[in-house]
Amino acid sequence: MAQLSDDCFAFAGPLMPVDEAAAVLAARLGAVDGIETVPLVSADGRTLAGDIVAPLPLPPFTNSAVDGYAIRGADLPSLSHETFVVVGRLQAGDAVTAGVGSNQAVRIFTGASMPQGADTVFMQEDVRPDGDDHVVLPPGLKRGANTRPAGEDVAAGQVVLAAGHRMRPQDVALVAALGITQVQVRRRIRVALFSTGNEIVSPGAERGPAQLFDSNRFMLMSLLVRLGCEISDFGILPDDLGPTASLLENAAATHDLILTSGGVSTGDADHVKTAVERVGSLVFWRIAIKPGRPVAMGVIGGTPFLGLPGNPVASFVTFAHVARPAIFALSGTLPQAVVAVPLRAAFSYKKKAGRREYVRVSLRRVADGCLEAVKFPREGAGLLSSLVQTDGLVELGEETTRVAPGDTVPFLPYYSLV
Repeated sequence: MAQLSDDCFAFAGPLMPVDEAAAVLAARLGAVDGIETVPLVSADGRTLAGDIVAPLPLPPFTNSAVDGYAIRGADLPSLSHETFVVVGRLQAGDAVTAGVGSNQAVRIFTGASMPQGADTVFMQEDVRPDGDDHVVLPPGLKRGANTRPAGEDVAAGQVVLAAGHRMRPQDVALVAALGITQVQVRRRIRVALFSTGNEIVSPGAERGPAQLFDSNRFMLMSLLVRLGCEISDFGILPDDLGPTASLLENAAATHDLILTSGGVSTGDADHVKTAVERVGSLVFWRIAIKPGRPVAMGVIGGTPFLGLPGNPVASFVTFAHVARPAIFALSGTLPQAVVAVPLRAAFSYKKKAGRREYVRVSLRRVADGCLEAVKFPREGAGLLSSLVQTDGLVELGEETTRVAPGDTVPFLPYYSLV
């Protein structure tokens, strides 16, 4: 587990900017111990524990990029069509047993290894066969055309994926092309997950007339699974200080991260903040973000603690911008920048300076072919439908105070945040 000092998050300033909070987490949370070897087929989503170095070049041999005829570059027709003798035929996978001589051509197919001496391929649609064993080639082709040289993609000995890289399907393909069947990865981090509050019950349980079914815990479990975590679902913490403190302390002993939602504001029944202070230390980071200002961060028995807001939209937004960077840091994953897409706003909006705000929007293509961002018609941070019926978030920086229709705004699709 990551063992942290009680003051590793110490911060006593005003509202902390979002980027600063994420940077502090990335800098102060180290990767947990533990490396394992997994089959390549199971590597997607895992974080590499070491560099992957190419044991061979890609492609490993020079081959044809098209179906056509391979010749020596020295014999290229320069002024007029010329006739060449066809002396062989090579399909992908065929072993090369002979070369090509002066004014000779070899019928070749895409992916086939180039015959000895040949370095240029004419596409079959650009030539004219002349009987069974001759072909007429036109002038104007450049030497080396339509071939894929050995090592064109990857050189032998090249670091193709660095330690800390989070594997994707295209990375799996690259590693497979190098003939590698197993990779070393960081172990999955163990997350203890709680919801809080007497006002919620788990789906399937009996719900009282003033209670809600717990949605945050299930949303957070889904997000954690996508990040490759091992999750211990501890259910719902009651609005009772003693049991809450005891459960958090016990979870800290066997997990790399404790994640809660709700109970970290300043209400009389919000016991999580006080419980963390009883069994560890907590600096209540009031992050300059909307939705989601009440985010708690601290340490319990050397294990980091993150307390997210109880409103579902605020919980989602703060998970994406606070918990996600923390999980990457704990899993040894290199920081992953989220790149916003510029879109045209189809709404008006006002906000305070000094705070970053995220506006839920849907995309709409208009008559001129451009995409516009259409704001969800209601504001509440408790509206789950606003996450379901929109495509992503418009990110309004700390310096922005208003948006007018037609302005260019940065858009973050939901898929880039999870």
